[in-house]
Amino acid sequence: MAAAGAKVHRGDVGDLDSLRRGAAESDGVVHTAFNHDFSVSRLEASAADRLAVEAMAEALVGTDRPIVIASGTGGLSPGHLATEHTVPVSDSIGRHAVEETAVSFVGRGVRPAVVRFPPTVHGRGDHGFIPMLIDIARNKGVSGYPGDGSNRWPAVHRLDAAHLFRLAVESAPAGARLHGVGDEGIPVREIAEVIGRRLGLPVVAIPPEEAAGHFGFLGAFFALDCPASSALTQQLLGWHPAQPGLIADLEQGHYFERRPVAASR
Repeated sequence: MAAAGAKVHRGDVGDLDSLRRGAAESDGVVHTAFNHDFSVSRLEASAADRLAVEAMAEALVGTDRPIVIASGTGGLSPGHLATEHTVPVSDSIGRHAVEETAVSFVGRGVRPAVVRFPPTVHGRGDHGFIPMLIDIARNKGVSGYPGDGSNRWPAVHRLDAAHLFRLAVESAPAGARLHGVGDEGIPVREIAEVIGRRLGLPVVAIPPEEAAGHFGFLGAFFALDCPASSALTQQLLGWHPAQPGLIADLEQGHYFERRPVAASR
């Protein structure tokens, strides 16, 4: 980063003074950190996230600089296509509540924007839900999908996501809610089918009541029907996903390369 001309400011998402200093010295802020430690409650993690956003935004008051925060599309509108105008109705403590914190700085000389991403931001180096599903399939000996597998997952390639962050920093209107979505909604059965074929494993339906036992905590996420659109974002910023979609990315094979295991002695 330093070689590219950036000054590196090391810190911690819980160190508010450090966040304030870093934000004050920056041309803009992109906030992607979140505490996903399962020993910390969702309430605690979201409260800490809100404090972090407040600290950085306060440091930008009166500067007209941007702060762009990451959020999600997953719980916006279950069973219906979520758009940038969709407002969650039951998430007073989660990531969507933090959206309101960021947007509250409109009119205070700050240019906040929210970028919502789907459950899967994929590409080489991904260590999220898709690698977890592949590991579960290897361990269970089958590639499973919940119920009839018709529920839909949106997705976006990580390089397209990075491009959207850049556009949001440069030109997103104050208070904009953007969707970083490439695939609007892939039936999860299709994801399981590619995984099964690539691993040479049977593809099976997992009854909903057995999903938690089969997939662990991931069962609740993999059962979501959460399609989402980015049409308004594309129109507003001229952002058009250009990288492979999730199924095409899986077909490239890199997700199925065995990850190296460190030797011990």
